[in-house]
Amino acid sequence: MEFITLSNGVKMPALGYGTFTMSNEETERCVLEAIKTGYRLIDTAQAYYNEEGVGNAIIKCGVPREELFITTKIWIENAGYEKAKASLHESLKKLQIEYIDLVLIHQAFNDYYGTWKALEEAYKLGKVRAIGVSNFYLDRFMDLATFSEIKPMVNQLETHVFQQHNKTSGQVALRFLIQNGIIAIPKSAHKNRMEENFNIFDFSLSDEEMKKIEELDLGENVFMNHENAEDIDKFFKMFHVGQK
Repeated sequence: MEFITLSNGVKMPALGYGTFTMSNEETERCVLEAIKTGYRLIDTAQAYYNEEGVGNAIIKCGVPREELFITTKIWIENAGYEKAKASLHESLKKLQIEYIDLVLIHQAFNDYYGTWKALEEAYKLGKVRAIGVSNFYLDRFMDLATFSEIKPMVNQLETHVFQQHNKTSGQVALRFLIQNGIIAIPKSAHKNRMEENFNIFDFSLSDEEMKKIEELDLGENVFMNHENAEDIDKFFKMFHVGQK
């Protein structure tokens, strides 16, 4: 496994396993399979509603806690100092661990400054080993980084490529990200695909291949364009944000 060293010295695996859209039952099964395959970075979120599944897998996997790297994210409706602090306590409880390796603010909406204060506090108390943000684009990232006591150590963004080589297109895409110093977190519910995604450390892309892949960049997001009001509105409706 290759690692990325964060600004505070914490080493984060360069390849992780994602759990987006999985139920708790499926998450537990798949995370156990992923850990058996060799994954050590597991990525979840409050909005995925499967932290319990990740927690059950952590308890059952037999791998020492210090060898795992667990990431979760504070959801929009838990924004603000008090709510974020309470939600972080709940995440620790669901994950059945005493500390979380990385906690991110999931989206740059609502009172993310209050949320950041709660994360800074948790970091100082040792409940979190690293803190960062997710889906923060340049203006809001620079705003938070400039006016906060502790700077974000990670910004998790949507990124991907598509290209055919001797390896599968997925393996090439993951290798491209890692060679650019980007931590990749693919998700799959199938053991053979988990193994395929993990098997990317026995080859490297040439400078010419890297350049060709870079030329594929369309400058567009697949999941959500954070600068498009319609996309943001659809996103809020999908997660019932603001609805009671």
